[in-house]
Amino acid sequence: MGIDEAFDAFQKTVNEDIDKTRLARERRDLFKTALLSEPDVVETFGSGSLSRSTQLKPIHDVDVVIVYDPDEHPEWGNDGPSAQDALEHVRTRVNRLLSQTNGTHANEVRHTLVRNHAVKCFLDDPEDPEAFTVDVMAALRQEDGSLLIPEKLNTRWVPANPEYLIGQVADHQRDWPHFRPLVRVLKQWRLTAPVQGGIKSLVMEVLALNCMPRSGNRSQALKTFFTAAAVRVHEGVWDPAGLCGQIQPDLDHAGLSDAFADAADLAERACVAAAEGDTDNALRLWQKIFGDDFPAPAAPAKPASLITGTPALITPRPIKDAPQG
Repeated sequence: MGIDEAFDAFQKTVNEDIDKTRLARERRDLFKTALLSEPDVVETFGSGSLSRSTQLKPIHDVDVVIVYDPDEHPEWGNDGPSAQDALEHVRTRVNRLLSQTNGTHANEVRHTLVRNHAVKCFLDDPEDPEAFTVDVMAALRQEDGSLLIPEKLNTRWVPANPEYLIGQVADHQRDWPHFRPLVRVLKQWRLTAPVQGGIKSLVMEVLALNCMPRSGNRSQALKTFFTAAAVRVHEGVWDPAGLCGQIQPDLDHAGLSDAFADAADLAERACVAAAEGDTDNALRLWQKIFGDDFPAPAAPAKPASLITGTPALITPRPIKDAPQG
């Protein structure tokens, strides 16, 4: 198996099944269509990793943004109780339109919970740890194109621009077709990286935007990414739209930098091995980075004389014709 074939096979283990992805989009679009029928709604759009096509399997949730007409809600956007009022408004409308028992548009939603920024809608049993949910967020469009979204815990509205990240990912993908697939690969890698406190999925995506090249093969691109990210992460990982600050303020920057550096070293060795024609060793090195799902041949067996506990074969000592002293 060649390097490209191995990456293709590994990508299939990372990507979500196409039918499950299609179902997630259908469920998201159901909410968009239903809520767009409301007279105070201006527009609806999908947000989150599914809308950027960088989702990691399994898909448990999707995000929908509902942009409201500010003239219909003049009190929204101001600090105070309007943040929770907006979320309760969304919850009421979702239940009226999509409740499993008496929804007027469809019968899909079993249960809803008001969270800090969105209403979480359970389409499956909420007691199921893998229940599929749709997070519905109210928003007001600003003159610069950004949004104001409610923040219940701090009783205020905060700026956000999820469409900016969607556009940045799409631009990178247009330049280089491996970008989105490798973002999913890196999100998978983060799950086993030895970093205290873990790594948010969005951290890896933004670092990929900043550190991944826009051309070349996957091997060289990953080597470049790991090398650059090991340095870049010390600066913190910030909202690319410049509105929401650090994505993970408590991120173990030193630990993640070390993990990137270790991966960069292995990737460098893998690229050198491949250049020298040692494809099997290159594959084994990539497997060390990404785990057993990355296909690689088993390491060759060691000679019996090198295995601990096995005596070496004894050969007669050669006789030399040397003068006696």
